[in-house]
Amino acid sequence: MHPFEYRSAADEKAAIAAVAPLPDARFLAGGTTLIDLMKLNVEKPAHLIDINPLPLSRIEPLPNGGVRIGAMVRNSDLAHDATIRQKYPVLSQALLSGASAQLRNMATTGGNLLQRTRCYYFRDTTMPCNKRDPGSGCSALEGFNRIHAILGASEHCIATHPSDMAVALAALDATVVVRGPHGERRIPLVDFHRLPGTTPQVETALQHGELITYVELPSADWYRRSYYRKVRDRASYAFALVSVAAALDIQGGMIHNARVALGGVAHKPWRSKDAEKALIGKTPGPAVYAAAAEAAVHGAHPYRDNGFKVELAKRTIVRALTTVAQIA
Repeated sequence: MHPFEYRSAADEKAAIAAVAPLPDARFLAGGTTLIDLMKLNVEKPAHLIDINPLPLSRIEPLPNGGVRIGAMVRNSDLAHDATIRQKYPVLSQALLSGASAQLRNMATTGGNLLQRTRCYYFRDTTMPCNKRDPGSGCSALEGFNRIHAILGASEHCIATHPSDMAVALAALDATVVVRGPHGERRIPLVDFHRLPGTTPQVETALQHGELITYVELPSADWYRRSYYRKVRDRASYAFALVSVAAALDIQGGMIHNARVALGGVAHKPWRSKDAEKALIGKTPGPAVYAAAAEAAVHGAHPYRDNGFKVELAKRTIVRALTTVAQIA
């Protein structure tokens, strides 16, 4: 681990002012990803600004009936919050499927959104990686790529985003609120993370010095009928091979609205508008779910070791939608 300067910030303004002028400065929240990467010499910040003292650890109702989640809310607190469990069960389920209880007690809402890929080659500094060292190449393209992307990848990077929480937030039309040197911005969750393109090292829409302050969820009664399905190699402390966050608005035996988002398949949480279109206006049933699943993986490009993800994604979508439709 490289030497670094550590400071603590008492408020948002002080935190932003401390990071913005220093290109090698980072915010430190729960540290469950950043500290690991520093130990591996993947991340080498010269300055760490601890934002744990910031008053951003509340879950609050919004005037429109939605919910505002502070960036410093711990994953365990968010997962067990009564309002979240009742109004947005898919989010609670996604959080509880991630990491371990100990890590959920430390990990934060903002930090979860910013966690970096679990690609083997990104974490191995002896191997070329465009995300870690732009222009050096992508070792996963011809290497062992079982856990890698089948949607939205590029010749520069085929890594996947590891978050479970972010997949649920994509299905819930969440908005990320950030504050920086030039004021506040509101970014739809589906636009917050970026596909790799030619710049895989640029992972989010955040600008340097911007701090995530809140995540906001809209109010929609039908989000109560939602579910998160995660398929992984073992039952705990494992990242998704494929996951699905699904929600259905079923009225009078007809699907009036739908949300389908996938994890483990792309560089970002993958919201499938095509799958949603295949569901809306239809009568719930196996054939409709299968059509939505086919639409979701249309254009998928598997690699040598991960072709199984295409069929796995389709089956997981069908299973998730079947479960959602049975929720009273």
